[in-house]
Amino acid sequence: MPFSPARTHSPPQPGRVPSRLEKPLAIKRRLYPKPRNGSGMFPGPPPSFGVREYLFKRQWLILLTPLAIVLSFFARSHPQWVETVYSTKIYPVLSQSIGSVSALVPFSLAECIIVGLVILGFYLVISLIYRLTRQDAEHTKAWFVARFLSTVLSIGSVIYFLFVLDCGLNYSRYPFTYYSGLNIRDSSAQELSSLCAELIEEANNLSGQVERDENGITRLSGGMYQTAADAKAAFDTLSQGYPVLAGQYAQPKPVFFSRMMSRAQITGVFFPLTFEANVNREAPEYTIPATMCHELSHLRGFMREDEANFIGYLACRQSESAEFQYSGVMLALVHSMNSLYSVDQDAFFALAQQYSPGVAMDFQYNNLYWQQFEGAVAEVSSKVNDSYLKANFQSDGVQSYGRMVDLLLADYRSRHGLE
Repeated sequence: MPFSPARTHSPPQPGRVPSRLEKPLAIKRRLYPKPRNGSGMFPGPPPSFGVREYLFKRQWLILLTPLAIVLSFFARSHPQWVETVYSTKIYPVLSQSIGSVSALVPFSLAECIIVGLVILGFYLVISLIYRLTRQDAEHTKAWFVARFLSTVLSIGSVIYFLFVLDCGLNYSRYPFTYYSGLNIRDSSAQELSSLCAELIEEANNLSGQVERDENGITRLSGGMYQTAADAKAAFDTLSQGYPVLAGQYAQPKPVFFSRMMSRAQITGVFFPLTFEANVNREAPEYTIPATMCHELSHLRGFMREDEANFIGYLACRQSESAEFQYSGVMLALVHSMNSLYSVDQDAFFALAQQYSPGVAMDFQYNNLYWQQFEGAVAEVSSKVNDSYLKANFQSDGVQSYGRMVDLLLADYRSRHGLE
């Protein structure tokens, strides 16, 4: 098809009366006036845009932090509301719905977010340094510093607010004894010694039922994803006796940068923004099933570390897999023996002599594995974790892990009718 030439209009010739059909030239109007000098700038001083105007754009995000703090203290003062409204009604919907979306991908979305935040942090710092070292006619250095600080505070405020809404309120819920009916009380050293002796016997029996490598170290028979599926199945079994743990929750995920977790001496992380249970895949393998069950306890709304350890132990004990049973018993044994050492060292060394070769080899390998990562990074990680626990009303900080033994002793007395 031939193209039609564009219609043009030429100015009328002198002495000729223009026809009515001829239209005047179209007037083109600029949306923005053309700069009057060669610098590309408008004449006169640049438009005013100060710190207040910039901060106004995001200062409402920073206000999310005090709002989250108010919510946390409200929850602390109203545990019944937390348990009956948030923990058993709102939280399960959040965890299962968002977790189901995260479960659509086999890798850890939490890991991607953390890497992204690290990259963003480097970008913000480098960008600030660059802007502070160059001449800028429009903004002062104080403006760029204020911009950097407001950005960091805004990001941190949003993350903290989402953390409180997603799981932080669960730190104020009723303890797990509300559902288990276990009686927590002071226990004698003899009771603790009896508990340790029972756990040693169970660990010795189970150590011969798990696979081991040529060095005698426990190895998981399946891969990480199969073990994760078994952990989810173990919780499904446990939830039959504890309906509060029931639900369609996602299974744990291995972390790609597990070596970084090892350097920080972290075995697992629950990430509330994506509702994912993340596990260090490079940790000693006999610990992985119990770690998975520990993180799945967080996923189900039990955030206290002592309770998550105990619930993870119960899930492992209910599993049909000898690997899970062994992992759970070893978790309980190490906590119980550590407590026994603090009250009766003679009993501790006497019982430690009863370890089977397999149990002793796994404990030795576990100690050697984590010793290689001791240093500044591990110390900083421990301090951060301690501060995190205390900020969420676990006044003992990292010491709260030891309170798992009180639950183990209560369970021991319940099973043996010693109440």
